[in-house]
Amino acid sequence: MFFCIILSSILVIANALPPVIRVGAIFTEDERESSIESAFKYAIYRINKEKALLPKTQLVYDIEYVPRDDSFRTTKKVCRQLEAGVQAIFGPTDPLLAGHVQSICEAYDIPHVEVRIDLEYSSKEFSVNLYPAHSLLTLAYRDVMVYLNWTKVAIIYEEDYGLFNLMHSTIETKAELYIRQASPESYRQVLRGIRQKEIYKIIVDTNPTHIKTFFRSILQLQMNDHRYHYMFTTFDLETYDLEDFRYNSVNITAFRLVDVNSKRYLEVIDQMQKIQHNGLENINGKPYIKTDSALMFDAVYAFASGLHFLNLDDHRSNFGIQNLSCTSDHTWDDGVSLYNHINSGITDGLTGDVNFLEGRRSKFKLDILKLKQERIQKVGYWQPDTGVNISDPTAFYDSNIANITLVVMTREERPYVMVKEDTNLTGNIRFEGFCIDLLKAIAQQVGFQYKIELVPDNMYGVYIPETNSWNGIVQELMERRADLAVASMTINYARESVIDFTKPFMNLGIGILFKISDRAQTKFFSFMNPLAIDIWFYIAFGYIFVSICIWIVARLSPIEWVNAKPPCSRACDHILREIQKENNCFDDEQLEMAERTRKMSENSELCLNSDNKFHDHQEAKVDEYDASDDDNTVDLIRIQNNFTLKNSFWFAIGALMQQGSDLYPRATSTRIVGGCWFFFCLIIISSYTANLAAFLTVERMISPIESASDLAEQTEISYGTLEGGSTMTFFRDSKIGIYQKMWRYMENRKAAVFVKTYEDGITRVMEGSYAFLMESTMLDYAVQRDCNLTQIGGLLDSKGYGIATPKGSPWRDKISLAILELQEKGIIQILYDKWWKNTGDVCNRDDKSKESKANALGVENIGGVFVVLLCGLALAVVVAIFEFCWNSRKNLNTENQSLCSEMAQELRFAIHCHGSKSKHRPKKRNCLKCSAGTTYVPSNLSSTPNAGGVHYNYFN
Repeated sequence: MFFCIILSSILVIANALPPVIRVGAIFTEDERESSIESAFKYAIYRINKEKALLPKTQLVYDIEYVPRDDSFRTTKKVCRQLEAGVQAIFGPTDPLLAGHVQSICEAYDIPHVEVRIDLEYSSKEFSVNLYPAHSLLTLAYRDVMVYLNWTKVAIIYEEDYGLFNLMHSTIETKAELYIRQASPESYRQVLRGIRQKEIYKIIVDTNPTHIKTFFRSILQLQMNDHRYHYMFTTFDLETYDLEDFRYNSVNITAFRLVDVNSKRYLEVIDQMQKIQHNGLENINGKPYIKTDSALMFDAVYAFASGLHFLNLDDHRSNFGIQNLSCTSDHTWDDGVSLYNHINSGITDGLTGDVNFLEGRRSKFKLDILKLKQERIQKVGYWQPDTGVNISDPTAFYDSNIANITLVVMTREERPYVMVKEDTNLTGNIRFEGFCIDLLKAIAQQVGFQYKIELVPDNMYGVYIPETNSWNGIVQELMERRADLAVASMTINYARESVIDFTKPFMNLGIGILFKISDRAQTKFFSFMNPLAIDIWFYIAFGYIFVSICIWIVARLSPIEWVNAKPPCSRACDHILREIQKENNCFDDEQLEMAERTRKMSENSELCLNSDNKFHDHQEAKVDEYDASDDDNTVDLIRIQNNFTLKNSFWFAIGALMQQGSDLYPRATSTRIVGGCWFFFCLIIISSYTANLAAFLTVERMISPIESASDLAEQTEISYGTLEGGSTMTFFRDSKIGIYQKMWRYMENRKAAVFVKTYEDGITRVMEGSYAFLMESTMLDYAVQRDCNLTQIGGLLDSKGYGIATPKGSPWRDKISLAILELQEKGIIQILYDKWWKNTGDVCNRDDKSKESKANALGVENIGGVFVVLLCGLALAVVVAIFEFCWNSRKNLNTENQSLCSEMAQELRFAIHCHGSKSKHRPKKRNCLKCSAGTTYVPSNLSSTPNAGGVHYNYFN
């Protein structure tokens, strides 16, 4: 047991660090007695005093000063320090000299601790650099540029090993880079060229000692308003006087590596103030240590931490100090162990936690500083694993500066923004429209002044994949040339990803504007339109066929043959009685029987003759009567069929015209024919009447398209949209098949279908054979002002108009609240009615719609009916004249009289014939009005009616 204790004590003594360890430091001549040298000395002093890391070891520094760019003298100084037995070398900060020192340390296994930016990607043996890795700094600058939506950036660098190489070699950003090398003598020239190119985002990588000169150049060129945003690569922006930039809204941003809020920082700064030549800066009354000094302080502590962990390592060999020579190949045996412990150690430093990965600092935090409210403030931070974290987004868009005037970008578009015709007007009063009134109301409510400008390329803004950029208003906002964009600007995903939008002040969708097709040409015989031509032929054929059919059926049916009473029956009956009395052929009973028989014959019954003798006797009497008095000859008709061929046609046409006639069928067969014809006429007339109303009282339009699918399926009517607008983007990015098909059509005919303005699109629609795909609000405005335009189908999508702002603008939320309040108060609706409905040039579409629903029938619609009526009347007059002439000629053959006198006599009779006035004729024609025919009389009324069968006696 005692032996083990002795052995462990020997091992502890053997493993103990030397009581004195020398460390070398190389500073350039301009760094003599500088803050970085003071930080180096104070760190060693603090370590030796605290005894926490190295309780039994003292650090002794060996400082050498070398001129810049003198690598030969630097090499000699390093060799002298190796011969003096230093175990590590710090510095220099000059990149050229640092390369020579690192190569010597690598050759002799001496740890080399650096605090400078190293642009080389490959790791270096025995080199530990506390400056953040340049690859991670690249990510930091890129993330900030993406967050601020920088698309056009100018980089001004001064030294070849500066940030230019860093940005140019590794940044894969969508921003357009304008890179220029400058010196204090050429600052103004370079800045002037940047201003001419209208670049407002500038990254400045200059020597910190020349920044004041750069500030002076900015002020001389007046590139210090709110449009410009400068990002400086120095970590010590707080140490510079920014008094000239605090009152003009210029944006200045930078990173800070020192964690000024950490407990470690506050403790160290408090102790450093107690010593002289501490190298601290005084900022706003508070002490501040520069970044390179803080890095040197942390570097000394990282080296001491490595020694501490090396002392605790039980597996190491004895730590020995060796004096090396540059003329020898012998290396330090414990150099590798010390380097590994430094590389794997973690130290709480002034710049945060210090840890390494292959000699490079991999984990750190950068504070994001912004010139805000007249002083530099922290507005966020960046870390390699989390990226940009902004705690105060409004810092980049300070709206609390008095008398600031916002630049409002817009685009001329009726009725949103219009330029007044008066050319003498200037400023904002040149513009009028819905958006101008809305902007005025919002400015009064939110409280800001504004200046309206028109976008140079007259585009709303669309992403261009070929150039990886935006155009129009979106580009102006992304590049901070405008603070707001108030126009008929649609909110969509692509735009929202690069700029911000307020709450929508108007909801809309995509519609199809088309010219109202001409009305169907009015035809003179349009009353025939309800039925097809073949149907009219079928009706005419059916009419003829039914008329002939009912005539034939009536002739065949015995029930249709009736005893008709002639018009002169009373006169003829009187003559018959006179004949019977004169010849004493019949007694009173026989005359009474004859009268009864005559009445029965009128009821369609046949009179039977029972005695042939009476027949012969009666015939003889009649012959005798004829011979005795020829002037008393009587022609009588007793049996007739009412359905003659003419009457059959008249019966059919009367039923078809729903007027009826004085004829009616008696037999079952004729009634069946008539019933079928009546049913046919009922259906035809009802169908015709209903369809006639639809054809003549409703305005019929010829519309070749009814929806977007109709447009896509045809090629006769071309269609397009506004070039560079959200509607074009909708079709370009749509995943719906029919919209993709429409986009391919428009893309193949880009020059022929796309238009620059809405007015051009409306003009093309009015020319015909073109459909314009546009936003519904503009479509509504155009339709209400031109009754020849109409909307086809419904809306293809749903979206809204919003006021656009740059990303992260503080104005967005304030304007959104103002828009909501204006909507609730009805102000926006009042503005809409003002510019859409109450401008005085709105067509009266309501009356037009009423007219289209129930138009009064005019001559152009049913004039053909009157033509048919006139033609029928004319034909009837012609036929009547023909019948008149024919009847006169017939009478002329009977009497020896001229045709003219006969016609004159007939005309006089027709004119003077009133009531029952008789026309005087010779005796031969007393009964001429009785139709010629055959009549039967009974031969023997006393005989039994059915004794001798059916007999007919006829006399002329």
